[in-house]
Amino acid sequence: MEPREEREPFRQGDRVEIYRVSTDERWEPYMEQYVGMKGVVTDPDMVINDPEALVEVTLEGTGGTHRFPQDCLRKVG
Repeated sequence: MEPREEREPFRQGDRVEIYRVSTDERWEPYMEQYVGMKGVVTDPDMVINDPEALVEVTLEGTGGTHRFPQDCLRKVG
């Protein structure tokens, strides 16, 4: 088993970017169209402490909300 990258948990209101295709089995091919887009974490949980949990993100410019695996997200300023 590969070691997981330790990082700060995502929090409701964080600005994030979908910066790459996920290696998570829950990644769907249609999600590739969102790589490079930015959005805001709108997950109902205030803090996502489980590194396996999907994170709900509302994407800028689309008005759409999607659930993404965490390995494709990074915080942006």
